[in-house]
Amino acid sequence: MASSEVDQKFLGKAAKAVEHENPLLASVLYKILGLSINLSHQLLKAKKQQRPDGTPTSAQLDLSFHIIWLSREGLVLLEQYVVPMVGAYTELKVLAYKLRASFYHIFVLFHNTPSVSPMGVNTPDPQTTPQSRLDKGKGIARDEDDDTPPTAKSRRNFEGGPVGPPPGFGPESPSAFLLKPGDYLPIAHQYFKEAAELADKILWGSHSLRLSVKTEYAAFLYECVHDAEGSRKLAKETVAQVYDATEGIDNDMFNDACELVTVLGKMMKRGLTSSNKNQASSTGSQPPTARTEQGEPSTPPGMI
Repeated sequence: MASSEVDQKFLGKAAKAVEHENPLLASVLYKILGLSINLSHQLLKAKKQQRPDGTPTSAQLDLSFHIIWLSREGLVLLEQYVVPMVGAYTELKVLAYKLRASFYHIFVLFHNTPSVSPMGVNTPDPQTTPQSRLDKGKGIARDEDDDTPPTAKSRRNFEGGPVGPPPGFGPESPSAFLLKPGDYLPIAHQYFKEAAELADKILWGSHSLRLSVKTEYAAFLYECVHDAEGSRKLAKETVAQVYDATEGIDNDMFNDACELVTVLGKMMKRGLTSSNKNQASSTGSQPPTARTEQGEPSTPPGMI
C-alpha cells in the first residue's frame, strides 16, 4: 500500500535526489513520506482491531476516520504536486502512479459504497435499518397483533406517509463528512492497471518497485475485486518474470525483492485447497539468486 516499506524507501531517495533541482517537489515527497509512515502504523492497528463479526467499535470508527483522512490528504498532495511533475522521471513516475492506486485502495477498503471489505465503514441499509431509527418516533403506532385487512393496512400506510426517507436522503456512511461516498472500486482498479503497465514498460522484472506494484495489485484483486484466480495468476506471472530477469541489482534492492517474492509466493496459494497449494508450490516461489551491480551472485546473510 501507500504504507509499504519499499515505497517509503523510494520516496526518501526520490525526495533527496530532486532537492536541489525541484525543492517544491522534494518537500511534497517528504510530506507524503511522513504521511505514509503514519498510515503504516494506523493500518496495522486497524488490522489487529478487526473483529470477527465485522461490527466496528467507536474506537475502530475513529481509527478508520483517521486512515481515510490521511489517505485523502496524501492523494491531494500527490495529484496536485507530484503527478504533474514526474514526466521526466522513471522510478518516481512509477511510484507516483502506484501511490495513487494505493490511496484509492484504502478508500475501497474503508469507505466504499457498497462495502467490499470487513474493514469498511458500512453505510446503513434502509431495507435492514429498524423503523424506529428511520422515523425517530414519528411513525404511526401499531399493535403487534394487528388483524386489519391488507387493503386497509395499505390505505393506512399511505395516509401515514412514507415508511422510509425519500430518495437522496437515506442513511449515509459515517465517514461521509471526510470523503464523498461512492463506489471507488472501478477507478482504483483502473489506476492499478495503469501503474502495472507503466512498471512493466519502464522497470525490469526483479526491480523491487515493480514487485511492490504487482504485490499490492494482487492483494487488491483478492481482497476487493474478489478475483482469487486473477490474483494468483498475477502473483505467479510476477514471480516467473523475476526469475527471467538478467539485470543487475544492488544488495538492498535484492533483499527487498526477496521479501516481496516470498509474499507473492504466499499469494499464489491464497484460497486454494491443500492439494492445489502443493501443486502451486511446485512452480517455485523461493527468492531468486540475483546479480549485483558488480555482476557477482549475491545472497543475503543467512540464506543458502
